[in-house]
Amino acid sequence: MKRTIGILFIAVFVLFVHSPSYAQAQTSEIEEEILYSIIIDRYNNLNHDRDKQVQLDDPNAYHGGDLEGITAKLDSFEELGYTTLVLSPLMNNASGGYHGYWIEDFYSVEEQFGNMEDLHTLIEEAHKRDIKVIMEFVTNYVAESHPIIEDSDKTDWVDEDNQINTAWGEKAVRLNQRNAAVQQYLIDVANYWMSETDIDGFKLHAADQSSQEFITNLTRAIKAKNEDFYLLADVLHQHADTTSLQENNHIDAVDNYSLQEKMAKVFSKAGTPVSDLNQSLGTGNASQMIFIDDKTTERFTQALAENGRNALTTWKLALTYMYTLPGVPEIYQGTELPMYGTGLEEVQQLVQFNSGNPDLTEFHNRISSLRIQFPVLTHGDYQMVASKGAMTVFKRSYEGESMYIAINNDEESQSVSISDLPSGVELRGYLGDNTVREDEDGIYKLGLARETAEVYTVEEDNGLNWLFIGFVVGIFILFIIGVIVLSAKQKHRKTK
Repeated sequence: MKRTIGILFIAVFVLFVHSPSYAQAQTSEIEEEILYSIIIDRYNNLNHDRDKQVQLDDPNAYHGGDLEGITAKLDSFEELGYTTLVLSPLMNNASGGYHGYWIEDFYSVEEQFGNMEDLHTLIEEAHKRDIKVIMEFVTNYVAESHPIIEDSDKTDWVDEDNQINTAWGEKAVRLNQRNAAVQQYLIDVANYWMSETDIDGFKLHAADQSSQEFITNLTRAIKAKNEDFYLLADVLHQHADTTSLQENNHIDAVDNYSLQEKMAKVFSKAGTPVSDLNQSLGTGNASQMIFIDDKTTERFTQALAENGRNALTTWKLALTYMYTLPGVPEIYQGTELPMYGTGLEEVQQLVQFNSGNPDLTEFHNRISSLRIQFPVLTHGDYQMVASKGAMTVFKRSYEGESMYIAINNDEESQSVSISDLPSGVELRGYLGDNTVREDEDGIYKLGLARETAEVYTVEEDNGLNWLFIGFVVGIFILFIIGVIVLSAKQKHRKTK
């Protein structure tokens, strides 16, 4: 509801103040999504009847999050502007496999999370709110207790190189994806979940560790079944070469860990130039998934706090960058509160719903509403325009519309000059309601206070908006008249 109100507010603001023309938004494209990443077991425990494996004092055990707990929070996702949920693996796992990577049965839901009916309910209720649901699909590994491992006819289904360098690798076995039978088995699994549920996509776990021949065959088969089905590529090792994934025509978006690492460094410390991030922007056919927090790295809020930065101020800078950059923003659970943490035990703890910052919630709603309102922020070309100190300005352009995004990460006010605008226009801001007009030399000077950001549209300079001013003055006069009338009535009652 609040997300809808936020969009309506911006629409009204546009009507009375800005009056620009919009390009029609396209549909069914990954750039239009805002992803919210969830570890099912570590999100929200609603059904305590399933708590037989729950041990809150053990970071390697189940903590009780379930599908019903996610369904109960759908209204808050809508309020915050998230359009797609990305769920951790939900297939039946070996005991203690809260993360979902010890699969024992590809064809059933982990009972600790719920059942197939709970999944159907979650997807149905999400779709009612125009929210998509994506499931993380594990194709590289099974649990060491999976029936395949004990099957003497399937010894060639297991990869001889079973070195899995992860926190959960000791109870996992690597599948031999070069084996045609293994490939077909996993394609059949994908077909099952696509046929039995209304799921909207898969995030292919550890796609960088997969046989690229297999990834090509799998993604081709999935898109042949449903060309609108989203396919995201998860990257396990942060410095892996993802070129083949980015060039795969069937993959919609790929994790960009290079950008994540740089963003965390730039925005966690005031005075670091935002322009330093340009060299880490994604390339290739697939979009980049833009994230600053995830389930394996230190919480960004922790890093900025250690550098003495204010969480609300800094998150506004980071979110403005993430939501206006080409690609797909992905928010990790708890970011909206925001949560702190260093090691996996803290980073993957249950979401602390009793904490939170209302101002940060409001900004999530506001920046997501802007992204939804303006197609140029999802489909536009990107161009670096100017940079001074730690302030950067870049431009997005789409179908004749342009928006300028200015982010000042500096410890002092900064201004930059823009000369690529024609005469007779003005820049109107949506975050701080700033207006920039050309000076006598035809230059547009964008000035921002320290640690602030602004998103500008380009509009015809019509001077003061007398229609809007008249509207505001009229409302103010009616308010004053109302106060006078009420005061007169109160005095009249006292004299009786």
